[in-house]
Amino acid sequence: MNSIKIGRRVVGDGERVFIIAEAGINHNGSLEIAKKLVDAAVDAGVDAIKFQKRDVKSMLTKSAYEKPYTNGGNSFGRTYGEHREKLELSEADFYELKRYADEKGIIFFASPWDEKSADLLDALDVPVYKIGSPDLTNIPLCTYIAKKGKPIILSTGMSEMWEVEEAVKAITKYNSQLILMHCISMYPAPFEELRLNCINILQSKFGVPVGYSGHESGWVATIAAVSLGACVIEKHITLDRNMKGGDHKFSLEPLELKEMVTNIRNVERSLIGFDKYLLQGEIPFRQKLGKSIVLRRKVKKGTILKKDMLTCKSPAEGVSPMMIENIIGKPVTADLNEDDILHGSDLKLRREAS
Repeated sequence: MNSIKIGRRVVGDGERVFIIAEAGINHNGSLEIAKKLVDAAVDAGVDAIKFQKRDVKSMLTKSAYEKPYTNGGNSFGRTYGEHREKLELSEADFYELKRYADEKGIIFFASPWDEKSADLLDALDVPVYKIGSPDLTNIPLCTYIAKKGKPIILSTGMSEMWEVEEAVKAITKYNSQLILMHCISMYPAPFEELRLNCINILQSKFGVPVGYSGHESGWVATIAAVSLGACVIEKHITLDRNMKGGDHKFSLEPLELKEMVTNIRNVERSLIGFDKYLLQGEIPFRQKLGKSIVLRRKVKKGTILKKDMLTCKSPAEGVSPMMIENIIGKPVTADLNEDDILHGSDLKLRREAS
């Protein structure tokens, strides 16, 4: 599996998980709220913050733009087009937001939903592009972004495997710096539909770094994704789930984001190492709680040990119970009392080769 550099971070197998706070459109069209989302991401300790950018009129048909839209009271405009326009930050806002994120020391990027937006991000010199699940089948946009030569994070929600294959083929024809994100595009996504084992399937099939973009409530499944090998994590964030707007309801609030980051880092540490051996820190507990072979009754020097003379008790200061079959039939070299721990020096004992 290839590693990919995003800014100063290396992303891939064996590297620290790259955590993205997906602000998306949860700024509700406000630069001030967008900056507060940056602050929350920085405070939580994530690696990057991501927004979304659209040239709304270029990505919608006229009828789709003018379609009446209510979205359960979460609409920001009379029509779907007006709603989307209200949720857009201006190009000037994006320049200011990029400057602000740079000042705060966090990687800033976005998912462009059209070529004009991709060009804006190019002008901002973002270190990576995100192609959202709705555009996985938009091969012209995928190749347009690929030709810009920056790393690409591609979400695979709402798609068939053959479509993922075609998108990967189209992108890697021009750009090998690809990260795939397992994703279920339901909002929120039910736990029984998350299909987290697809992380391993995507890794095996494409040989590229694979992450997880989670739309489920909370972060438990996200932690599970890390344990399954996800090297990138993306979760939506909001200042308040009660804010108006469709994406807030399944997003993490600042304290939850911070808690998720802490738990991801703890899981990372817990996955270190592949060898099974006695750790230095376990030795005192092994000595205290482990077992030794102990005499059930008093025996004299020269007594041949029988099974009914022996039992196993703590502490682990003498001969291990694993040796019990080896010492049966052996004579003791000293007088021993009931409840004495048996030591190697009490036996004419030679470890048999296995």
